[in-house]
Amino acid sequence: LLRVSLAAGPALRRDNQWSLRPAVLAPASRRRWWHLRQRWRMVGVFEVNQEHEFYHLTCMMKEGMRAAIQATTETSGQIPSNCSYLDLMHSHVHFVGFEMLTFAASAFAKVRRSVDVTGEEYVSSFCSEDCYLQFVSNSKSKADFFITNDKRFFLKTQSKREVRFLLSNLQAYMDHLEKYPHSLLVRFLGVHRIVIPNQMKKYFIVMQSVFYPDDRIDIRYDIKGCEVGRWTDPDEGGKQTLKVLKDNNFKGQSIALGQEESWFAGQVKADAAFLQGIRVLDYSLLLALQPLHADELEGKHSFANLVVRTTNLGPSKSLSIKHHRRLLPDCKNAIHMVDGPDHRYFVGIIDIFTVYGWKKRLEHAWKCVRYPGRAFSTVRPAKYSHRFCQWIQDHCQ
Repeated sequence: LLRVSLAAGPALRRDNQWSLRPAVLAPASRRRWWHLRQRWRMVGVFEVNQEHEFYHLTCMMKEGMRAAIQATTETSGQIPSNCSYLDLMHSHVHFVGFEMLTFAASAFAKVRRSVDVTGEEYVSSFCSEDCYLQFVSNSKSKADFFITNDKRFFLKTQSKREVRFLLSNLQAYMDHLEKYPHSLLVRFLGVHRIVIPNQMKKYFIVMQSVFYPDDRIDIRYDIKGCEVGRWTDPDEGGKQTLKVLKDNNFKGQSIALGQEESWFAGQVKADAAFLQGIRVLDYSLLLALQPLHADELEGKHSFANLVVRTTNLGPSKSLSIKHHRRLLPDCKNAIHMVDGPDHRYFVGIIDIFTVYGWKKRLEHAWKCVRYPGRAFSTVRPAKYSHRFCQWIQDHCQ
C-alpha cells in the first residue's frame, strides 16, 4: 500500500445524508456564506469554499485524486475474467484521518486516453488551487454533484450498488467503446471511495462533462422519450437553479443535423441496444445547442481537420472512416459534440445505473394502473430502448 501523510483539517462530523460539514459557523460567517451561495446559484453552480458544507469532503477528494493519478500505471486496461468489483481495486492510499480507494485505475486511464485527456490535463483540472463547484439543478437525484473549477469534469456520489453494477459491467462498457469509438455514452473516467474510519464511507465517480465548454449554452434538455413527469416549468424558482428542461418542453422543435442525422440515429440505436443488453432503463439523452461561429462553419469539414481527428483513432482505425465513426470537431470534448448545418449540438447518454429488477417491475405494475395508456419511464428495457430510439428518429432532420 502507498501511504501518504496528510492532515485532514478541522474536526468533522457525519450527518444523516453522509455529508461532511465544518464546525458551526458564526452568524456573520453564515450571512456571508448565504450571500455567496445565492450569487453562485444564479448560474446554477456555487463555489465550494472554506465556508461551504462540503469543503472538507472536496479537499479529501482533491488530495485523494492527486495521489490516485500519480499511482496509476499505464497498463493495457484489460479486466481479468470472473473477477468481482472488489478485485478491481487498484490503489489504497492512506492519509491522516481518511483513506482513498481507487478501482480499476488502469482501465479508466485507458478510457481517458481514448478521449484525449492527458495526465497533465487531468491533474490540472482536479488538483488546482481553485475550489470545486457544486452543481445545482432541478434533478430529482439524491446524489451530490461537483464540478472541477474549469467545468470540464463531474464528480458524482454513488451508492455501493451503483458502483458494483458499473464495475461488474466495465469490460462490456469498454468493449462497446472500442467497437463504437464515437459512442454517445457518457465517459466514466474513474471510480473512487473515501473512508473516514468509524464515520463515513462515500463512493464517487468521475465523468467527462457533456456540456463542455458551456459558455455559449443557454438551454439544456434531459430526454427520456416519454411523457409522464417530463415537463419542467422554465419559470419555477426564478434563476435559483440551472434549469434542465424535459421531453414535453421540446415539443415542436427538432434536432437539425443535416448529413450527420443518419450517423446520429444509428449510434443512438447501437448505444440503446448495449444498455438493453445489460437490462438498463431510465437513461437520458442530455441535449443542448449553440449557433456555430463563422470560423466553425468554415473549418468543420476541412481536410486538415479530417486528418487530425482520424489520426487520433489509431493506425488500424485511421485508414478509413467507417459507419461507426464520424468527423469530430477539432476541440476538446469533441466526442459529445455533433455539428449540424447551423448549430453545434452537445449530446450524451447518462444515468445508466437503473436495472430492471423486482422493484422496477412493481413500479411498472403500479404505473400501468396509475397512468393507463400513457408513456412513462418505468418499462421493460426492450420497450424503453425502442421508444428512446423512436423519439430520436421523430425529432431529427
